[in-house]
Amino acid sequence: MKEIRIHARAGQGAITTATLLGKAYFHKGSYPYAFPHFGAARMGAPMNAFVRVDTKPVRLRSQIYQPDFLIIVDATLMRGFNCFSGLKDKGIAIINGGQNLELPKVGAQQKVYVMPANEIAMKNIGRPLGNTALLGGFCAATGELELDGLFEAIKARFSGKAQEANIASAKEGFEFVKSKIKKS
Repeated sequence: MKEIRIHARAGQGAITTATLLGKAYFHKGSYPYAFPHFGAARMGAPMNAFVRVDTKPVRLRSQIYQPDFLIIVDATLMRGFNCFSGLKDKGIAIINGGQNLELPKVGAQQKVYVMPANEIAMKNIGRPLGNTALLGGFCAATGELELDGLFEAIKARFSGKAQEANIASAKEGFEFVKSKIKKS
């Protein structure tokens, strides 16, 4: 079983991110289970969304404490929370942030990719919602999903110009992380 934990603030699209990720895994033929966890129910409050994926139906319904992968939608959360808590030894984290982002120390085999997902989204979508760019980056960093599967999930969720813009954002996020992998 693979487990993904998403850190965001309420209103930043973490539930949509988890749903899209789950649908992309479903298109691959896997059994996903995506669900949110809220603290205080207000915009901007820290929250998590989770995705579990397996080759058989997922029955486990608890929060994810030892994720294989992290997606951090809002890097400011790293100031007050240990977002990397429990990340597995060979875990991969995708963070929405800038070049000057201060990262915590990670294990020798853990990988961290910082990408300007909100900037990518502003260019393609016109709003700073970098979720599909982060998912494109997730595909590139983990190799878990083909980009076409993510596009199918986006097409099921969005239509018209929003669909086109989110696909463009996902492609650019994928290419951004791929270029980082080639440089390292």
